[in-house]
Amino acid sequence: MRIASNKKAIIVREYQLDIGTVQVFDNYMVATFEEGATMTLERAYQIIGISEIHFRDKDFGYISLRKNSYAVDPTIYNYLRGMQNLKAFAIVSKKEIDMHNFKIEKLFYKKNMEFFIEYDNALAWVKKRLKKTNKRDTA
Repeated sequence: MRIASNKKAIIVREYQLDIGTVQVFDNYMVATFEEGATMTLERAYQIIGISEIHFRDKDFGYISLRKNSYAVDPTIYNYLRGMQNLKAFAIVSKKEIDMHNFKIEKLFYKKNMEFFIEYDNALAWVKKRLKKTNKRDTA
């Protein structure tokens, strides 16, 4: 699974959290968590805080790069759903278990969320979603 795309995206800031790394780009962020970590509500608040620092007044996308296996407390999606400027949520994994988990997570999130096997496809989808929301805002 490649992180880099053909065009070099510039990392605005990288955060090292106790469960993994969050890279912030111009209008999206990419999270990669460690093997065996648990994404709790407390840890989700860290990521929400990062998004408020960088995307307070603009729409953004989130890519969960699932190289490792980790647990997600599905109740965090109740909080993420309330973030009006989070316009695209992508999960990237080649593991079948992550596809099954995605189906459950999507039931909780109920907004624009997609599953991808390739990072580049996820990034293209996120950028497309953000373009659509920007067009609506300027129309």
